[in-house]
Amino acid sequence: MFGLAKSRRLRGALAGTVGVGLVLSVAACGGSSDSDDDSDTATQSIDCSQFSSYGDLKGKTVSVYTGIVTPEDKAYKDSYKPFEDCTGVKISYEGDKSFETQILVRAKAGNPPDLAIVPQPGLLKQLVATGKAVEAPAEVSANVDKFWSKDWKAYGTVDGKFYAAPSGASVKSLVWYSPSEFKDAGYQVPTTLADLKTLTDKMVADKKKPWCVGISSGEATGWPLTDWMEDFMLRMSGPETYDKWVKHEIPFNGPESTAALDAVGGYVKNPAYVNGGLGDVKSIATTTFQDAGLPILDGTCSLHRMASFYAANFPKDTKVAEDGDVFAFYLPGQDATTKPVLGGGEFNLAFADRPEVKAFQTYLSTDTWANIKAGASQGWISANKGLDINKVSNPIDKLSAELLQNPSTVFRFDGSDQMPAAIGSNVIFKQLTSWVTGQDTKTTVDNVENAWPK
Repeated sequence: MFGLAKSRRLRGALAGTVGVGLVLSVAACGGSSDSDDDSDTATQSIDCSQFSSYGDLKGKTVSVYTGIVTPEDKAYKDSYKPFEDCTGVKISYEGDKSFETQILVRAKAGNPPDLAIVPQPGLLKQLVATGKAVEAPAEVSANVDKFWSKDWKAYGTVDGKFYAAPSGASVKSLVWYSPSEFKDAGYQVPTTLADLKTLTDKMVADKKKPWCVGISSGEATGWPLTDWMEDFMLRMSGPETYDKWVKHEIPFNGPESTAALDAVGGYVKNPAYVNGGLGDVKSIATTTFQDAGLPILDGTCSLHRMASFYAANFPKDTKVAEDGDVFAFYLPGQDATTKPVLGGGEFNLAFADRPEVKAFQTYLSTDTWANIKAGASQGWISANKGLDINKVSNPIDKLSAELLQNPSTVFRFDGSDQMPAAIGSNVIFKQLTSWVTGQDTKTTVDNVENAWPK
């Protein structure tokens, strides 16, 4: 498996939480479907003629298998209703917390679903390798060319063949902070890595421990440091070198990754910089990632590098907004013009090429579906360029969506989620945990390199 510990945690961010019911009125179909909550509704319309080329689909069924379970599944099911009303196709949705293991078992046994929502490119490649997945239809490929960047299409491509359109997305390259602290202290949001270092030093001069970090996560302890390292690898060496590093075309203990880890250490292993409100450097290993950013609220730390999903970890009465109790800024690149963004995402992979499956795949690859889904969810975004930012009600999700749609953004998928499981969700976690508690950089990168499958 590839990066399962991280993908399970991120699934909530990608799936979102159910907060908005839907009343779906379907153009040219006359059908509608009412949610249980009529007090908070949105009306959506789609053009049913786009499915006419697939023939009469009434009475057909498409099975969807995913790790997205109750209550996050409701927004997905609601977003499928316009397609069901248009075509007469029934979408049979199955959510399973054991999805990542069971989907491989089912595919290898010849009993896959019609469509799976796959949370990592590495798992997607494994599923394609079973020989049971089918290439995406031409209509889906055309939509992905229109609505996503080439980076995203590449993640749904295996051995030169395009299989899966992107779905939801998350942004990891964020730093959480207190807007009121910044205003009161006169701090400016940094626009370059050099600015970030200057800001950190200014906070130290103001008698603060600026950074709060926590990496404890049960068997997955250490994963937040992989995100730190990937972010700095992407910024310091560029996307092409990052890709080679992820594919092990350059060694893990080469000069590029060594420099990236040393740069991370300049922050997280510096006793003057960490661990605000939590302890010394070694406390990073015993502080849970869920708790690590909370000291921002009481002012004992000021900065916390963590993905967009982290908004859900603050108490429910916390205002997450640019003028609120907490917000986040983009972890800057080397300069103010380039925008490398680290993140995650989901992909719709089919195992059948029946007309009704192709039609459903096509629907899921449109800007129409992305906007309906965004309207049905709190906490869900897509890198689909046709997503209307105004459909996104959560300020942190708006920030993330704007980053994903920025023409200057160069997106790269989480690196350890693409590496072999023995490395990306095992050895790296353990070695980075040892590193933050005292092990030197050279030993750390050498140990990972030596463990890489031959």
